[in-house]
Amino acid sequence: MSTEPLRQDPAPQRASEARLLQLRREGETRGRVEGAGVHPPGAPFPKASPETGYYGVPMLKQPQWKWEVPLYFFVGGAAGSAAVIGAMANWVGRDPELRRNARLVAAAGGMISTGLLVADLGRPARFLNMLRVFKKQSAMSMGAWTLAAFSSFSGATAFAELIGEWFDFAPLRVLGNISEAFSAALGLPFHNYTGVLIGATAIPVWNQNITTLPIHFGMSGLNSAVSILELVGHNNAALNLLGIGASAFETYEGLHLEQRPEAALDPLKHGLSGWITRLGGVLSGPAPLSLRLAAQISGSQKMRRAACWSSIAGSLLTRYGWMQAGKASAQNWRLPLEVPKSTPEAPKLQSKPQLPQARAIKTA
Repeated sequence: MSTEPLRQDPAPQRASEARLLQLRREGETRGRVEGAGVHPPGAPFPKASPETGYYGVPMLKQPQWKWEVPLYFFVGGAAGSAAVIGAMANWVGRDPELRRNARLVAAAGGMISTGLLVADLGRPARFLNMLRVFKKQSAMSMGAWTLAAFSSFSGATAFAELIGEWFDFAPLRVLGNISEAFSAALGLPFHNYTGVLIGATAIPVWNQNITTLPIHFGMSGLNSAVSILELVGHNNAALNLLGIGASAFETYEGLHLEQRPEAALDPLKHGLSGWITRLGGVLSGPAPLSLRLAAQISGSQKMRRAACWSSIAGSLLTRYGWMQAGKASAQNWRLPLEVPKSTPEAPKLQSKPQLPQARAIKTA
């Protein structure tokens, strides 16, 4: 048996070299190559196409937040608004019962918000690590500090309120009023900073609404706080006016989003995220607005309570709808590259321009 190595047939090798030389000449002379590449069957080579984008890999990562974060957005918005309502009831309205319940809602919301954020992070140490840096350019850093300060001051305000029911101690009242001032001042940014947080990202559907998301989330939080306090038993006329104003703005915001034709807003109008967002918009906008106006005319408390439940459900669904829309928007690779849906045929490469020939110099 011969031990000499097997020699390959040089014919296929010569043919491939000739083909390669032909392609090079074609590219040099015409500026393009008409021949298509070869994709062996079963080969693990990725394909790039107008339908799959860059080899089917999305340009952006989906948000990794779990269910706790949209719930945190909802609870934080209601808590921040309740702190402001409680301060106004104490300073302007002179309504001690509304002040008490608003303080308790704000304190409970601050504690629940902290628990939800820690649950999403996984360990309390991670939340403490976020407080090691104070970076005013970062919405996340400012949000963590706002949450920590708001929870502390709203908790101190509620503590002074509850202890003051048994002991009429002047320094305790002063402590409660000072803490209330800080919790109300922090409640203003706390009830809408989450809109800034998601708007300052590369997710197209969020970034396209960076100017309106903070107001949208703020009005939604105000609507929730008003509804919670009304369900507790407060039939204050000022609360009803606040609910009408918040519902009216939510109605306007929904119509504004529906009329905008940007492709980045498609997740708010189609698919699962579109259904959730639109249902949340109806429940937090037109539905409670109509019910509140009807209750204002007829004096029906059932309609007013129905408006409260509708506002709470709509505000909660709105947060989950925007979160789902962000995930759907991150999967669309066309949006970051601003590529239309019907991608036209790529223009063919033109050959390199030739240097102009030297003009003959005319002689006299």
